[in-house]
Amino acid sequence: MMCVEETIEATEAAQIPKQRGESLLETAVRYAEERHWDVFPGTWLEAVDGVQRCSCGDAACGAPGAHPARADWATQATGSATVARRMWSKQPLSSILLPTGRTFDAISVAETAGFLALARMERMELTLGPVTLTPDRRMHFFVLPGAAVKVPDLVRKLGWAPASLDLVALGEGSYVAAPPTRFGSRGAVQWACRPTPANRWLPDAEELISPLAYACGRDR
Repeated sequence: MMCVEETIEATEAAQIPKQRGESLLETAVRYAEERHWDVFPGTWLEAVDGVQRCSCGDAACGAPGAHPARADWATQATGSATVARRMWSKQPLSSILLPTGRTFDAISVAETAGFLALARMERMELTLGPVTLTPDRRMHFFVLPGAAVKVPDLVRKLGWAPASLDLVALGEGSYVAAPPTRFGSRGAVQWACRPTPANRWLPDAEELISPLAYACGRDR
């Protein structure tokens, strides 16, 4: 299970991971069309006096170009490739955001813990879903919906107090930024473990929580 910078066979490359050089519009359409993920357009980056600023207008924006552009973003999210194409045609530079709590939840951990967990999962021969790596040094492990409800109890059963670990399950009402969305000048979201036909069926949070909690405990 070599996920980071994984080499993908030609038969799998016809699925999602073609992104280099693709527009945000085409990538968003492919997420909806090939992976059946809901997508919605977020803010985008604008050049102001030679500096990349978030379209929200806040010079101190914490996630420039990578957060919802409107309060009702949850109702805007769509799994239709046709609707996605229409939305990004209006603003082609919009970030690609994926709502959690629908086709997947996401377990968010610090980058250092995430890489430690990936190595441990490889030794355990666990099957992973997609995993993103963000410029703010977070990793998001995609799992079946329902994780946000189950994870606190799963962590307690492993002997940890949920508040003691930097491990957060994102479910209904949350979202993740998808590659190749950029966080201002900090860089772009990347795949640490790419979407392929092999990981179309997502793992349950229970399958991954042990190595994730262990890695977060080591990373404290």
